[in-house]
Amino acid sequence: MAKGDIQTAPGTGLVGKLTPDQKVLLKQMWAELLHIADGNTGALETVPTAAVAVGATEKKKGGWFGGKSETTTVAVPATKVNLAEIGIDIKQLRTALWNNILGDHPDSLLLRFLRARKWNVTNGLTMILKAFKWRLEDDIEEVKSKSEDELDAKYRGFRLQMEMGKSFVHGTDKLGRPVVYINVRMHKPSEQDPKALEKFTIYVMETGRLMIQPPVETACLIFDMTGFSLANMDYNFVKFLVQCFEAYYPESLGVLVIHKAPFVFWGVWKIIEGWLDPVVASKIRFTRNDKELTEVIDANQLPNKYEGGKDKYTYKYTPVVSGENDRFKDTETKNRLLDEWKGVLWKFETVTKEWIQAGSGKEGVRSEDEIEAERLALAKELRVAYFKLDPYIRARNLYHRGEHPVLQGDGTSIWTYNN
Repeated sequence: MAKGDIQTAPGTGLVGKLTPDQKVLLKQMWAELLHIADGNTGALETVPTAAVAVGATEKKKGGWFGGKSETTTVAVPATKVNLAEIGIDIKQLRTALWNNILGDHPDSLLLRFLRARKWNVTNGLTMILKAFKWRLEDDIEEVKSKSEDELDAKYRGFRLQMEMGKSFVHGTDKLGRPVVYINVRMHKPSEQDPKALEKFTIYVMETGRLMIQPPVETACLIFDMTGFSLANMDYNFVKFLVQCFEAYYPESLGVLVIHKAPFVFWGVWKIIEGWLDPVVASKIRFTRNDKELTEVIDANQLPNKYEGGKDKYTYKYTPVVSGENDRFKDTETKNRLLDEWKGVLWKFETVTKEWIQAGSGKEGVRSEDEIEAERLALAKELRVAYFKLDPYIRARNLYHRGEHPVLQGDGTSIWTYNN
């Protein structure tokens, strides 16, 4: 672990569950990110806060263990992020930030990158900026704003992934995490352009994000290796998937279950294992039989194709419905809702800048508790405003369709199980 890095204590590091030290580091990351988004390329000298940062604690009588606790106003040194080396266009930074947040609490996104880099703000900020650059250059918004048919016309084999059921999301596991099933035996590298597979993977990730319901923050992946042979192996795709979880969607993976891996897979696994970050590797679990899957997913929510599963669910792709994206044409309503959403996010940024200064002794700054209550209220407003706007900027997908759609208009998910 690098000097200054800290581990995330169990039950901390999440929205509403921050230690004083973690709150300081989150404030620092917000301060620097907004400083850059405002068009500043020079380093932010200091981030004034009232809490005591890791490595800067001034010992007081009593302290954490008794007596009257005291806090000291300190100036946390700014990070030394090399913007030129990262190469991101800072004029697009704010767009990348808010397009990535969607309906989540804005702190949630920054905390993912901080936890992934063990609360080292320089490393976390560098990581998030590189992820933003990737989203902008790879046009991640494309998989949200275009229908599956439009994406298939551009990327050969995109829709095929959905039609064959190579990967789909269904239900949640015992911890409330949405479950993504991947049927590895269905993958043949030559059946689609590599870019189509990458776009489909991003489509699943971006769609799956909508199904992660607060306070849950991660997903469960089931790699079903039944019938796997070396003809299904695609090392380039595996490298891309690993990169996504480690660099672009950090702290999004709750558990990755490799189910019924045959003997031939173990030679492959020795290669893949060497590519994995220790954090990602620690989340991988192997199940030898269907019964072991019920340790992860409740039997009532596990498809009955698996022994012990009671959910009479069979995946079937529902094609694009004519007119489902007609609201894209209603530019007047879209612009009104966009302005409402932007109005709330600007308020959130303004209050966040005030929150960063809370307790610094600056005249006119409200109490931290008062500011935090307003930030929480604004985060809730942001979620409501975003999902009102969503059908005017995001194409409807498989999980919006059918008799029992999973994705609801207010951003919630409803799973239907047939027992």
